[in-house]
Amino acid sequence: MISIICVFNNKTILEKHLLKSLGNQTNDYELIFLNNEKNQYACAAEALNEGGQKAKGEYLLFVHQDMELGSATWLEEAGEFLKSLPDLGVAGVAGKPEFQKGVMTNLRHGNPPELAGEIQINGPRKVQTVDECLAIIPRSLFNKVQFDEKACFDWHLYVVDYCLTVKTFGYATYVLPLPGYHRSTGAYLSDNYYLTLKNVISKHKSKQKKIHTTVHVWKTGSPIRVQIFLKSINLKINKSLHLMIVLLEFCRLKEPIKSLLAKLLPQKL
Repeated sequence: MISIICVFNNKTILEKHLLKSLGNQTNDYELIFLNNEKNQYACAAEALNEGGQKAKGEYLLFVHQDMELGSATWLEEAGEFLKSLPDLGVAGVAGKPEFQKGVMTNLRHGNPPELAGEIQINGPRKVQTVDECLAIIPRSLFNKVQFDEKACFDWHLYVVDYCLTVKTFGYATYVLPLPGYHRSTGAYLSDNYYLTLKNVISKHKSKQKKIHTTVHVWKTGSPIRVQIFLKSINLKINKSLHLMIVLLEFCRLKEPIKSLLAKLLPQKL
């Protein structure tokens, strides 16, 4: 059985997304909610560690309130995949491989929904880390290693940190080829994201030259401020290139459009 653990701060979003998709699942599951509507928990790691300690399932599925499982057989299929992975540390639905460009996922996100990554898969694939939107951990492993409440003191990177931690014990991280929807695109990064990132880099820099996340690839030997600056420059360049392509395409089509309009519109008397 899978235990589903979710910390939430908005019942409307929870009911519209996660609960709705759980309503028609073919497999039984345990459901553990942690209410944070009044900011009872200081961080995600604290809340989810509490939920994980209460869970009785063989696997613990930590999930965001705005996630939707993509089919009625989602939990059933996930269970089969998990049993086939003997070195399983963490399994997710969106992850970043070390030696391949792009995010690996079958998820859609945002409004309107669009593919959340560049790489779609048809079987479990190893990655360095998976996104916090959904992560599955064997309970036998979680009993030994919990989320790091000190390093991940806010609501970011607690699964990334966990993937890197269990890797040192010989466990692997996988992306499962399962469909789903995430309301959030994860585009906004708060100041606390970067403070947490600093902690995670400090913790793992002796064994990792790079930390591959679905947001960005962070170099552990380079100052974070420099990387943030370069990331922002790259983003601006990409936006400029996209605008340039749009303008060039418009110019290319301008004359044919004028000719077409001249044929379709009535001539002046």
